[in-house]
Amino acid sequence: MADRDEDGTAAGPRRRRQGELEGQVLAVLRQAPGPVNTAWVQDRLGGTLAYTTVITILTRLQAKGAVTREREGRSFAWTATADEAGLAALRMRRVLDAEADREAVLASFVTGLAPGDEELLRGLLTRTGDEPEPRTAGAPLPADEGEEER
Repeated sequence: MADRDEDGTAAGPRRRRQGELEGQVLAVLRQAPGPVNTAWVQDRLGGTLAYTTVITILTRLQAKGAVTREREGRSFAWTATADEAGLAALRMRRVLDAEADREAVLASFVTGLAPGDEELLRGLLTRTGDEPEPRTAGAPLPADEGEEER
């Protein structure tokens, strides 16, 4: 029997949420025994995605700093450098970096948090010994704290 939408009509193929496929590819890479080729990733994803689609996702993840690649013959071997939480943090940082008024964006973000999330964030910011040095708005993170300098 075909899947049905809430209104009872036949449902089409499920659309992935934004970033869902990147998260799946990253999860597969995190399970890899070491650097792996694109075909290995494609196979672990169930083989339903085109090879070129998998390469596109891997290349996007590389541009975001979530994976690295090394030349292996005529192809590349891929390695995860971030987990799914790290990928989400990279996305958040990219959005923040694109805005001119960082203080306003951060203030709006914090005031929109659920009370439990706000408390969690406060705890993370006040951990003893882990407090980062203050930096000016818009200044890039030092190379050892964030993405590589370009």
